[in-house]
Amino acid sequence: MPNLREFVKKIRDQYPDDRVTYQKQIPTFHPQTIDEAASFMKLANDSSQPLFISGFCNNIDPVGEKFAEIVTVKTDRLNYLVEVNTRDLYVKAGAGYPLREINRNLAVENLMLPHSDLPYVGSVGGSVAVGLRAEIHDQDFPLSRYLLTAEIVTPTGEVITPGSVCFKSVSGYDIVKVFAGSWGLLGLLVTASFRVMPTTAADDYASARQQGIDRANFLGGLSESSNEADVVYSRKIKDKFDPNGILPIIA
Repeated sequence: MPNLREFVKKIRDQYPDDRVTYQKQIPTFHPQTIDEAASFMKLANDSSQPLFISGFCNNIDPVGEKFAEIVTVKTDRLNYLVEVNTRDLYVKAGAGYPLREINRNLAVENLMLPHSDLPYVGSVGGSVAVGLRAEIHDQDFPLSRYLLTAEIVTPTGEVITPGSVCFKSVSGYDIVKVFAGSWGLLGLLVTASFRVMPTTAADDYASARQQGIDRANFLGGLSESSNEADVVYSRKIKDKFDPNGILPIIA
């Protein structure tokens, strides 16, 4: 078991003082750049220090005994709009940027992201992590349908950029979709890009209703006691991205 106090000292030695705070007595790291996030995740992996990735803490609040030896990584300082691209029709934002602010920026260009108008009050990263989805006329309408690409730091500290903002890309499995609904167990999402559309299409999405967010059902899909094919496959993905288990499953 790693020594939490020693790990916190390592953080303080390597990063500016304001990068570490205590949130409800739990040490919390606040990366401000992708390089900081990558070096921190590598340090945690090398130290076998378990982490918990948090956005606005809307769906799970890291507090209590089960977080006693955990360091939280909070995306609140990755709170920026990177780009609104009117030619290729996409928007790129930091993980800590509020999802509901997206359309306020897009409106200037007469563009929109349908899910930005849902009542979800969390961050861009959080909306991807929880697998935000809506329903239109009894049809499933997931945010992942618009997720194009992301900058992600894996638990080992590697930076990957799955996906593409191009309208046409190479065929094959779109790996960025793996991170939609992963609840922060595969890595730290730093930025995400979404396909957007003209506001003239807004009426087509006016009836969209947000669906419930079910973390318990997701965790059940990783149960070690299940031999169902989908569950086994999910565990293999988890082991691939996080071979040392520094992002533990906390029920």
